[in-house]
Amino acid sequence: MQLAGHEFHELSELTMSCFNTVSCMSTWMKQAQDPELQQMLTQHFPKHVDDYNMKVEFLQGAAAPDISTFQPDTYTPNLTSYTETPVNPLPPAEMRLTEQQPNDREIATAYLLNQKAAGTKYAHAAFECANPELRTFLENAFLNSSHHAYDIWQYMVNKGYYPLAPAPAMDIQNVGAIYPVLKQQTV
Repeated sequence: MQLAGHEFHELSELTMSCFNTVSCMSTWMKQAQDPELQQMLTQHFPKHVDDYNMKVEFLQGAAAPDISTFQPDTYTPNLTSYTETPVNPLPPAEMRLTEQQPNDREIATAYLLNQKAAGTKYAHAAFECANPELRTFLENAFLNSSHHAYDIWQYMVNKGYYPLAPAPAMDIQNVGAIYPVLKQQTV
């Protein structure tokens, strides 16, 4: 399969990132103490392996791989409020510089940041992609990272690891008043 130079470089970086994700997740699944976190990582893991293998197929193959087999995982919203943390008070973060094994909060934070970074890179790469099969794959990979990030974020909110607070009503009102509603017009 022919790739443009920039597509190859983007794909190479994304493959290295995914290799790291799979490697880290295989460790995190063993280190997680909370069964809920362990189950989530275990559930997400096969999609990351599929993602990695698909990238390798794009790099190694003479033809584009069958991207129809790679569809994003779904996610289920499970918070009772999308503006307030259900845990009060929030547990303080502890800087653990000498520990050998990460705790559940550190694992969840690492996974969330990993998925946010991956999603950003997938979106950027998709915008730069000319090959339609590779572009569709990258768009699906973005959705997958977005869904996994949302899952782990909800877990963190429910545990009190990620603060969630409503925006000040006055700020919303002030900013909302700046922009007029447009009526649909023909130009």
